[in-house]
Amino acid sequence: MERALVERVSKALADETRLMIFEAISAQEPMNCSEIVALQGVTPATVSHHLKVLAEADLIECRREGQFVRSRVVRETIREYTRTLRKIAQRRKPAKGGGVNR
Repeated sequence: MERALVERVSKALADETRLMIFEAISAQEPMNCSEIVALQGVTPATVSHHLKVLAEADLIECRREGQFVRSRVVRETIREYTRTLRKIAQRRKPAKGGGVNR
């Protein structure tokens, strides 16, 4: 995964409201905006903004189905993100001056 997308995903999930929305969609996908509003107690405009950020980070995809826009998790993005974080965490640099690597 490219570094720019890692940063976008990290920033998107760092917001408490977006994380709650992402968790809700993950647990009960697909979800439409009104279902998210009812669960999270936030305004439709706020939900819409957060859905846009999550979609721009490739965490969710939104599809129009009749009068509703339904959101689903993009599981491949999550897999790539966790693989990338695992690779970053496993990189080790030699200790300078005899210090201990963590």
